[in-house]
Amino acid sequence: MKLKLKIWRQKDPHSRGKFVNYRLNDISADSSFLEMLDVLNEELISKGEEPVVYDHDCREGICGACGLYINGRPHGPDSLITVCQLHMRKFKNGDTIVIEPWRARAFPVIRDLMVDRDAFDKLIQEGGYVSVNTGSAPDANSIPVKKVYADLSMDAAACIGCGACVAACKNASAMLFVGAKVSHLTLLPQGKVESNERVRDMVAKMDELGFGNCTNTGACEAECPKGIKLTNIARLNREYYRATF
Repeated sequence: MKLKLKIWRQKDPHSRGKFVNYRLNDISADSSFLEMLDVLNEELISKGEEPVVYDHDCREGICGACGLYINGRPHGPDSLITVCQLHMRKFKNGDTIVIEPWRARAFPVIRDLMVDRDAFDKLIQEGGYVSVNTGSAPDANSIPVKKVYADLSMDAAACIGCGACVAACKNASAMLFVGAKVSHLTLLPQGKVESNERVRDMVAKMDELGFGNCTNTGACEAECPKGIKLTNIARLNREYYRATF
């Protein structure tokens, strides 16, 4: 495959960025998107040029590190996958591919396609956990949990914190992420003790960090690689109102 790449290049958070054009030849349709970027970087390094900086880690769709905006969509032109699971067969020979970082005030660009997602870590630190006394592991059936709640909690726990919901939202809202974390813990008996404090603190921190609010466009659910549902935002709102009023 022959491709034209239009990639956002930015030296540091304080520099002015711009799109730079690159051309690649002989890219296998079976290679992954990140492998294609690896080929580009090898060519740039061989020419003595700076490689394109981007985040990645597991390359198995588990960690969510590889967040890129590709042709106007978070994680590219496929559904329920991360960038590392995207293959070049989704593109055509001669295509122009526009690659950008996440665009959100809470996710400042570090360099090129890499953004600082510490804001998600700060949200987790604010309440995305359960406080328990340590000791030996309890029996599996010592705290019964209804199956419907267990299933909903596990579905919410599938969130990998990639930030696609923020990137897709016109308001750069993190409510799907926060809703998933609140749902995951509040639906279980172990999480109910701190549920009021958790939801108040996480929502306050979300506002403090500069994330926008939800206006129910549904772009977050449509672009989430793990299929996290909008119902988690509804549950977040209910929990917040109950904890506040």
